[in-house]
Amino acid sequence: MRIIFTGGSGKAGRHCIPHLLSQGHQVLNLDLVPFPDPSLGVYTLKVDLTKSGQVFNALSTHFSLSEYSLPPPVPPPDAIIHFAAYARDLLVPDNECFAANTTSTYNVIEAACKLGIPKIVIASSETVYGVCFTQGESNYNSFPLDEDPQKYDVNPEDPYALSKLCGERIARSFARRFKRDIYVFRIGNVVEPHEYELDFPAYLKDPPSRKRNAWSYIDARDLGKMCHCAVTNTKELGFQVFNATNDTITLRKEEVGTTEEFLKRECPDVEITRKLGENEAPMSNKKIKELLGFEEEHDWKKYVKG
Repeated sequence: MRIIFTGGSGKAGRHCIPHLLSQGHQVLNLDLVPFPDPSLGVYTLKVDLTKSGQVFNALSTHFSLSEYSLPPPVPPPDAIIHFAAYARDLLVPDNECFAANTTSTYNVIEAACKLGIPKIVIASSETVYGVCFTQGESNYNSFPLDEDPQKYDVNPEDPYALSKLCGERIARSFARRFKRDIYVFRIGNVVEPHEYELDFPAYLKDPPSRKRNAWSYIDARDLGKMCHCAVTNTKELGFQVFNATNDTITLRKEEVGTTEEFLKRECPDVEITRKLGENEAPMSNKKIKELLGFEEEHDWKKYVKG
C-alpha cells in the first residue's frame, strides 16, 4: 500500500514507519524535519499542515524523486495516518496548541476525503479521559477506560486534550458525510525501546506516579503494528475510536496484586464496570484486538529486570 504518514519524524512515527516498511508498504513522511534514519530511504516532504492548500498538494504528490520515471498519473495514496501535532501542553501557548492541532486535523481529513483516500487513521490521546493534564488531583469516571461514549463521557480541561477531542469530532463528521472508514487512536503513553530500562524502575517504585497515564502504555513498535492492522483492515467499520495501548498494567502483580485489587485500593471511589483481566491495562485495548486483530509483541516485562 501507498501510505502517507504525517509527523513521521516524531517519537512515535520513527518507530511506526519502519514497521510499515517491513510489511511491504511505501511511505511518504510529511513533517517539518527529515526522517531520523536516512538508511531507510523515507522521503520527507516539508509541509505546514495548517495550510489547506499545502495539505491538498501533499496528499496528491510523488512519494520520491524516483517516481518521476513512472507513467502518469502519479498513483494516489491508499491510506493516510495523521500523527503530526504539538504532542502535549506547554510546548507553545495554549491557544496555539489548540488552533494548530485542530486546524491541521481538519485539513488532513478534509483533503483525504475529497481526494478519495479510502483509509484514514488519526491520533487522539489518552489525555481525553480527563486526568493526564488536569490541574491538581482528579479521578477517572470509571474503569476500564472505555471508548464507548455511553460508558465513558470524555470531558478534558486542558487545551491539548481538547484539541484531540475536537479532532475526534471532526473525524466522526467526515466519516458520516463521505461514508469513509476513519479510525481514531487514543494513544497511550508512548514508550521507545530505550525507555524501559531508563524509566520503568522508577514507575515500579512509585505506583501512584502513573495515575495520569492510567497505569497503561503503548510500545512505539506495537503502535506501528496497530497502524498496519488499521490500514489493511478490509471490514467497513466507518468511524471508530480505539484505545491504542499494550495489554498489561505497568505494575507487577506480585507487588500490587491484580489490576482490580490495585485499582480498588488506589481509586476506591471509582466504579469498575466489568471484570478485568488479572494484569489488564486500565486503559484497555480489548476493542482494537477484537475489531482489528491487533496482537502485542512488546510486553514491558520482557525488557525490565526483576
